[in-house]
Amino acid sequence: MTTELRVPDESDWDTWFGPLETAFGGVATSREMQDLWRGLTEFDRSLGAWDGDLCVGTASNISFQLSVPGGALLPTAGLTMVSVAATHRRRGILTSMMRRQLDDVRARGEAVAVLTASEPVIYGRFGYGTGAFELMARIDTTRVSLSVPDGTDAVRLRYAQVTDEAVHRTCEEIYARAVFERPGMLARQPGWDRALLADPETGRDGASALQCVLAEDGQGRALGFARYRVKPDWGPAGADGEVQLTDLEVLPGERAPQTYAALWRFLFDLDLTSALTVRERPLDDAWQHLVSDVRRCLPTTRDALHVRLVDVGAALEARTYRTPVDVVFEVEDAFCPWNEGRWRLTGDAKGAVCVRTADAAEVALSVRELGAAYLGGVSLVSLAAAGRVRELREGVVREVSTAFGSEVAPRLPHKF
Repeated sequence: MTTELRVPDESDWDTWFGPLETAFGGVATSREMQDLWRGLTEFDRSLGAWDGDLCVGTASNISFQLSVPGGALLPTAGLTMVSVAATHRRRGILTSMMRRQLDDVRARGEAVAVLTASEPVIYGRFGYGTGAFELMARIDTTRVSLSVPDGTDAVRLRYAQVTDEAVHRTCEEIYARAVFERPGMLARQPGWDRALLADPETGRDGASALQCVLAEDGQGRALGFARYRVKPDWGPAGADGEVQLTDLEVLPGERAPQTYAALWRFLFDLDLTSALTVRERPLDDAWQHLVSDVRRCLPTTRDALHVRLVDVGAALEARTYRTPVDVVFEVEDAFCPWNEGRWRLTGDAKGAVCVRTADAAEVALSVRELGAAYLGGVSLVSLAAAGRVRELREGVVREVSTAFGSEVAPRLPHKF
């Protein structure tokens, strides 16, 4: 391989970012969005593969905090901006960048790395497993109605300016509370709250600018919010517009069901629209139990968050377990061999310890399966049925699968 890996600095931005644009189809990114991404990029956690003066590969890690079962926030590396020039395939460039990135994650003491994949087939060989899925839907709001709980009418709704600083602060405070309610959520790091509000007209595909509605109680205290766009359209029968939900959060607590229902009813009832599209929702999203006909909502799922345990012991100790667990794992991890071998996990709903052991293994699996099961949304029983997990003591997989499970589905709230 003739390429050299090195850390870019800000003066390399155009040279480094250009190949990334090319790899993702060559559509130019607006200067506004480039400035945004430049500000979010951690250059000391980024890599470029250079062939002379030409950058032919890119990768970057972002420092996040990830919610895990039990409610803890775990320092986590988010891998993003990965590309290899089509002219330089099959030269080991991606493997060398992944090697450097994971070594760096380990050196920084981060037990977990995550990514969202443009092509999921790529990352399994580096130990990433799909740990969270997203629910998407296109709901025919002319034929689907909602049955809302008593007290929904007491929730007050008002339009709010997305760009208003007080509104923005309120929405972020609600989101910050919601992070602890589900595994897989990302605590907002500086700048990421602004990234979600970036709204260049070139990216709307004919839809409106981002809009916001706040849900409040009778004293004007915020209970939740929804941000969305409207894409107008007209057909032979009249208005045929589409509501596009971008995010919706409610404060946990006694009034959460009514707040949640009030926001969804608002989205269903917007004038001149006949459809509501949603993305990046958890698999157990409650609207599915409010609708009159789930088939006409056309629900679909796909992979969302891919999880890689960089330090098996520290990662398994960082979360809690629904039922008491005491098990010895035999872990395979060829790419990060420091994880290989036997680990004894002992834990419950209060905490856990995971240490190396010479005791006989009871469950054999690769780090990829541990990553898939880590957030509690993928069953070890299901992985065993696929032949991805081997049971070495009768009944142990079912016991451990129950302990690893989460009461709520993990959710990645936004891409990165």
